[in-house]
Amino acid sequence: GDWNHENPWNGWWGGNPPFHHAVYVLTHYQREPLHLQEGNVFYFVTDGIESALEQAKKAAQGKDVALGGGAKIAQQYLKVGLVDQMILSLVPVLLGSGERLFEGLGHSLYGLNLSDTVVGPGVLHLKFSKNAP
Repeated sequence: GDWNHENPWNGWWGGNPPFHHAVYVLTHYQREPLHLQEGNVFYFVTDGIESALEQAKKAAQGKDVALGGGAKIAQQYLKVGLVDQMILSLVPVLLGSGERLFEGLGHSLYGLNLSDTVVGPGVLHLKFSKNAP
């Protein structure tokens, strides 16, 4: 819903999130940027995923841009081919219900191919890249 301007939620981290750079949040509700400690600024984007990505790329000045969020956001970016690389970490823990990352995407990974796997104690990391064979 709409933001509570008198008592806003700033996240579990309080006034100092771990990002230390600009973060672009997709939302349906307009809100002024939230400025927190050590360079953490949250910009709230209401005009779509392409706009959020464009703003993040401009702010990153040639550095990587990472996508965080739930399956629905990742699906939107995958469907329009805006994901260059994806790392999935599989941990054999039954979490119950939730959103399925690849639900509704068909049989395509939209140009992504498995490019690397790393096995660790209790985890399997899968890296998918656009230009992998």
